[in-house]
Amino acid sequence: MSKRIDLNADLGEGCAFDAQLMTVVTSCNIACGGHAGDEASMRTALTLAKENGVVAGAHPSFPDRENFGRTKSNLSGVDLETSLTEQIEALKNISNELGVAIAHLKPHGALYNMAAMDDGLACSLCAVLQNTLPGTRLVGPPESRLQRQASEHGIDFVAEGFADRAYEADRQLRDRTLDGAVFHDPDDQVAQAASIALRQQVTTHDGDTISLPVQSLCVHGDTPGAVEAAQAIRAALEAQNILICPPD
Repeated sequence: MSKRIDLNADLGEGCAFDAQLMTVVTSCNIACGGHAGDEASMRTALTLAKENGVVAGAHPSFPDRENFGRTKSNLSGVDLETSLTEQIEALKNISNELGVAIAHLKPHGALYNMAAMDDGLACSLCAVLQNTLPGTRLVGPPESRLQRQASEHGIDFVAEGFADRAYEADRQLRDRTLDGAVFHDPDDQVAQAASIALRQQVTTHDGDTISLPVQSLCVHGDTPGAVEAAQAIRAALEAQNILICPPD
């Protein structure tokens, strides 16, 4: 059996290249108002997903538009779950109108990184998913608290890696405030994508090799040159006979 992997992108965040990325990726995560996005952008992203046969998911976050959801927050428990529910319901209302299924939930930014290490946040995400998107999948880092809580809640989990982000030894993404956190060279992104897809491994910022068992690769829509990088990544993986498709 040939290797296979999903290519996903975080879209609906106000970047200029969503339409082009939708022709390359096989799934997308649509911002639903917490860190970015509004009714118009959600409608546009869902329409593009439908037109291109791309699997659509919700991409909620801490309600922090000022910092694009990338700043750590103390929000948790009922308050966090209420905000996440409101964000997802806003996307669902439009998806139902357009006839587009929401297949997964992927938290954004600081919430993604914090929930990977925090059982309480991970549990809240699982609860919100089961209440708003029952039967769908949770997307997050491999071998994280998110994955463990998904398993305990009976939720299908899609482990995700990043082509354009540096990793630390604990499989956490390198903090964006640090040097070398984001790969801007498409060649670097292609090399990391190939290593993850072919060998389920990644080289950390410090040069060590760690396992990274994933089913999906993310290319960020807000990284400069995102379209060209995504096209190069897909072409390189297909040249290695890797099937690019949504998760099973």
